[in-house]
Amino acid sequence: MKHLSSSLEHETLSVFIEGKVQGVGFRAATVRRAHQLKLGGWVRNLADGRVEALLQGPHDAVDQMLSWLLQGPPLARVARVSHDEVQTERLYERFEQI
Repeated sequence: MKHLSSSLEHETLSVFIEGKVQGVGFRAATVRRAHQLKLGGWVRNLADGRVEALLQGPHDAVDQMLSWLLQGPPLARVARVSHDEVQTERLYERFEQI
């Protein structure tokens, strides 16, 4: 496990996405967008119908990802996106669907 250097301008957010976000390619599209933005972290479905993601990277890229999550892929109908900052020393080198 790598650790974040305090000199890096990285942030880590825990994100929950609500609405019609399962069964519409949301996770796969999230992975593609995160790779474009060079973010680390993961995305997964939750049993209650929400999607959860952990985003890690430079503030601007994380902010762009949050904006994208408000829309999601074409078939998704996002009702709400909530997020909280996470304090961690873990560095996610890639973004994946779990």
